Amino acid sequence: MDRPGRLALGLAGLALIAVTGCSSGSGGDTVEAGGGSALHGSVTVLAAASLTETFGTLAKQFEAAHPGVTVKLSFGASSALAQQIDSGAPADVFASAATKNMQQVISARGATTSSNFAKNVLQIAVPPSNPAGIAQLADLARPGVKVALCQRQVPCGAIAYQVFAQAGITVKPVTEEADVKSTLTKVETDEVDAGVVYVTDVRAAGSKVTGIEIPASVNASTEYPIAALSKATNPAAAKAFVEYVLSDAGRSVLSAAGFEKP
Repeated sequence: MDRPGRLALGLAGLALIAVTGCSSGSGGDTVEAGGGSALHGSVTVLAAASLTETFGTLAKQFEAAHPGVTVKLSFGASSALAQQIDSGAPADVFASAATKNMQQVISARGATTSSNFAKNVLQIAVPPSNPAGIAQLADLARPGVKVALCQRQVPCGAIAYQVFAQAGITVKPVTEEADVKSTLTKVETDEVDAGVVYVTDVRAAGSKVTGIEIPASVNASTEYPIAALSKATNPAAAKAFVEYVLSDAGRSVLSAAGFEKP
């Protein structure tokens, strides 16, 4: 073969190598047009019950942005979820309704770091008919008023008792529920006269309940941290989901639901 022929063949070979080298990334991940690895598989997210509606929306948006990923959501009390993680429950991401529960996971080396992504405050929820005539926080301490609260170890229960102490009142609940959604259900089904839940839960319930504000001077808030877990089976997707929650898109969904910036 003459020299021009050999040169053309050599250049073609180099071009083929260049194309082949750009078609896949390390570990067999495909590479998107933007240069990042395409995510795939499933990502399991354990989240506080008060995040049910917002994380349902965020999961759908995340899946739409990453067609190769399925988001599996599991909701519950932050204290219970932290215990599950500490006991080895398989999960990729933890979103807590309190920094205390996240710190518990980090201390047990279930995660290395976390980022706060939202803040929530309490509100009184009553049935639309408001049979007990609840008009203010002090009414919850009246004899005969049936009040539902979260359990004391659950974030919404812990800060409810903090609110009562700051207001100088004693509230004796007829029931203490496992999480905020269970507490709200007691109000929605007219089993109690009032419940103390988050502002976001009252908004999500729509016409099923009526919200009564707690004065800012005695109200309490809680911050929500999120973290990719150390033993995540899909660390790339876990990291990407956390970043999505922290993004402007995530902030928009949270804000629409009534969450405040941390």
